[in-house]
Amino acid sequence: MTQATTAPTTGRRRTIEEARHATSENAIVTSVAGRRALAVLRIATGFIFLWAFLDKTFGLGYATPVARAWINGGTPSQGFLNSPAVVGPFKPFFAAIASPASDVLFMLGMLGIGVAVVLGIGLRVSAIAGSIILVFMYLAEWTFGANAASTNPLVDYHIIFALALIVVAVVSAGDAWGLGTAWKKLPVVQNHRWLI
Repeated sequence: MTQATTAPTTGRRRTIEEARHATSENAIVTSVAGRRALAVLRIATGFIFLWAFLDKTFGLGYATPVARAWINGGTPSQGFLNSPAVVGPFKPFFAAIASPASDVLFMLGMLGIGVAVVLGIGLRVSAIAGSIILVFMYLAEWTFGANAASTNPLVDYHIIFALALIVVAVVSAGDAWGLGTAWKKLPVVQNHRWLI
């Protein structure tokens, strides 16, 4: 077997096969029902990001009307960052970063995270990027003041979605009903384990 360049375990280097097995969902979650439940959580969480991208791009009429769709000249992140929904001590910061660049970055983030999480690939990168976006949105809506939009100032839906992304990544939940197993076999992913 080919030797990997990972840290030694019990006096020897782990093989690529051992490293792959250590990140296998089957090794982490031993029940079939548990793997399927995590797959449903993964797909639903990914779809939240994918839906945000689709609704903001095409103005499907849920959070974004057709007139404010990105394809019709709408400004997805600027529209939010400059809206009355952004309150609290970080309001000046969020107003300062609102720009056409923030629109592009936000939309690329929604699309990339959504597709990756639904497919079960790149879950570590998706969990980090998605959690950063969600924490920024949490801070922008500042749930600690009177008349806040959230009913819980500490744990609102942004935090729950971020935790779901982290759980899905930690347990390698891309293997069941996803492309995680095939993704982990790609040479680039084997050489750069952070891409799992």
